[in-house]
Amino acid sequence: NKSRAARGLEPFVNPRNAAAGALRQLREIDLERLRALEFRAYAIGEGAPAEATRQRDLVAALEAWGFTTSPRWRVCDDLDGALAYYRELLAERAALPMEIDGVVFKLDDLALQRDLGELARVPRWAIAFKFPAHQETTVVEEIFASVGRTGAITPVAKLRPVFVGGVTVSNASLHNQDEIDRKDVRVGDTVVVQRAGDVIPQIVSVVLAERPAGAAPYKLPRACPACGSEVVRAEGDAVTRCPNRACPAKLKNRLLHLAGRGALDIDGLGEKIVAQLLERELVTALPDVFALDAATLGGLERMGEKSAANLAASLERAKQTTLPRFLVALGIPEVGENVAELLAVQFGELDALMSATSEQLTAIDGVGPVIAERVAHFFADEAHRAEVARFRELGVRWPAIAPREPGATSEGPLAGKTFVLTGTLPTLSRADAQARIEAAGGSVTGSVSKKTSYVVAGEAAGSKLRKAGELGVAVIDEAALLELLGNVR
Repeated sequence: NKSRAARGLEPFVNPRNAAAGALRQLREIDLERLRALEFRAYAIGEGAPAEATRQRDLVAALEAWGFTTSPRWRVCDDLDGALAYYRELLAERAALPMEIDGVVFKLDDLALQRDLGELARVPRWAIAFKFPAHQETTVVEEIFASVGRTGAITPVAKLRPVFVGGVTVSNASLHNQDEIDRKDVRVGDTVVVQRAGDVIPQIVSVVLAERPAGAAPYKLPRACPACGSEVVRAEGDAVTRCPNRACPAKLKNRLLHLAGRGALDIDGLGEKIVAQLLERELVTALPDVFALDAATLGGLERMGEKSAANLAASLERAKQTTLPRFLVALGIPEVGENVAELLAVQFGELDALMSATSEQLTAIDGVGPVIAERVAHFFADEAHRAEVARFRELGVRWPAIAPREPGATSEGPLAGKTFVLTGTLPTLSRADAQARIEAAGGSVTGSVSKKTSYVVAGEAAGSKLRKAGELGVAVIDEAALLELLGNVR
């Protein structure tokens, strides 16, 4: 926005979204936005100067190489100095030339950084100290129920639009009936709104002094708003659900999930197209999408010949997938990309997985009783089995995976051994290490348990190393792993 202002242009309402949109453009490059972007370097992944011993040395090296860095970084001598800097920036937050949501504190000593290491997603030597979320007040104009792909009925507050932290907010999820009761949110209430983590709209509290007379407590409907079926709430469950398999809202969200990047990644199958397919009853069940052709798609509104051909080609490509992606696409509760990969590797093919019991599933490292119950229950349902058969009939395929049933042993020097990899190994990449372990008959999982045979730890090993110590699991380095592998490659 600073760059745009210098050229007499109107500022973007949300600079972060504008920057992301410019970088994601696939067809028409937005040069105007790209010219306004600035890159500010703050760390060096590879090739740091050998003489650098402190974080400040890295920043100095970046500046010497011609990179722009933050003009406000500072070395603080102690905790009091760091907190004073935080308060200083917080006081100046509104006047800064860009939106920021907090301060990152880092240890200056690089040797201490290496000693502390990293967890799976974050380093131990740095911490983000967030500013308080921007808060505004607005009015709840309506509360309506939304139906998700699993049938979950979620109450959503429709708000009088309010500008919060750079974004206009008009809806906020109320999650479930218990959350509504706890916060006592009613239609007509004046509420305090913030964006949790500066991202997700959230109702913080109700301004009771401004509650209008006659505002009634809200209760979720007894009938599904999409199909009219009587909703149910299982004992001990916070979520109310629609049990109707044919509920159009459930099918719509299942189709959008199936088309997502983590599932079958069908380019062009967006919300507006899905809505038309359902409205015209061209799709009445999840697999039906693969029976569509370019001629049928071309009959949809705002769908030209080229767009229809492109979507038909995307659907044809999506038929050739992998077993983990197909499992994600089915929308099995609790099964995301990691669990799907684990199930695919353990069972090798879908029929074996569909016949597995909860006990067999629970025996897999990384699969707890809740996930096991969800998977077993899903495939015990004849309607879901028929759905899988229909997918196959329409040509959805995936390459075979060498099966490894729970409890089964493989051949090789590491047969029956389970490994967990953590940190950076000196010469082997994570993929190479896993491939060699599996070639030797062993298996690699993502979490440490009492069933783990070895944790292979490299530089900057994280929480998995600590968990191994707590459980008494043997920890080895790359040299010891190579010794176990012998000549297996």
